[in-house]
Amino acid sequence: MGRDLNCAVERDPAARRTWEVALLYPGVHAVWAHRASHWLWRHRAYFLARALSQAARQVTGIEIHPAAEIGDGLFIDHGAGVVVGETAQVGDDVTIYHGVTLGGTGLVRGKRHPTIGDRVTLGAGAKVLGDITVGDDSRIGANAVLVRSVEDHSVVVGVPGQVISSSRPNAHRRRAGTGSAPQSDPIASTLQALLRRVDRLETQLLNGHPEPTGLQMYSLGLWEDTDFSI
Repeated sequence: MGRDLNCAVERDPAARRTWEVALLYPGVHAVWAHRASHWLWRHRAYFLARALSQAARQVTGIEIHPAAEIGDGLFIDHGAGVVVGETAQVGDDVTIYHGVTLGGTGLVRGKRHPTIGDRVTLGAGAKVLGDITVGDDSRIGANAVLVRSVEDHSVVVGVPGQVISSSRPNAHRRRAGTGSAPQSDPIASTLQALLRRVDRLETQLLNGHPEPTGLQMYSLGLWEDTDFSI
């Protein structure tokens, strides 16, 4: 419990005291309730586990299935509308903002929800769907819809979610006043990449070349094979 409180204080600039977090933060309450319901689920008290998880949902606005596996140091900020499915697995020191869904695809039983690595940040409204893996230290942008696995240190934005950079360390543990450089805006990075592509295409046309076909644009690097895939 102490680690949960410390994580909230470290990652939320609005948090001032641990006792205030313990009393007033629904994300912390949801995590605590889940630990109890998960213990009941593992001991085959399925009805009691579901009853506790539903009671926590009514109080906090956060729905975590009691069978979901949650690591240490999870911080759910604000939390309204967060849904974590039955077979989801969440690593250590993960940060989840409001409106996030770790959902399943299809009606088959078995593993159908995502696996989230350590130190991942899931932005507000992000949807991570299916039996996919999000690598350690990744960041999923606000309102992104991710339906395929991504490697460690990935930054994902858009619908469907696209990786716009990788090998960038996650910085959600940084405290204010450490002098660390601010993280770049992933939306701005995406727009810059699109503008560079348009510039290359215009250069080709101004040099007298006919308008390139889709295959030629792919070979020129103006399109990437991941641009429109789901």
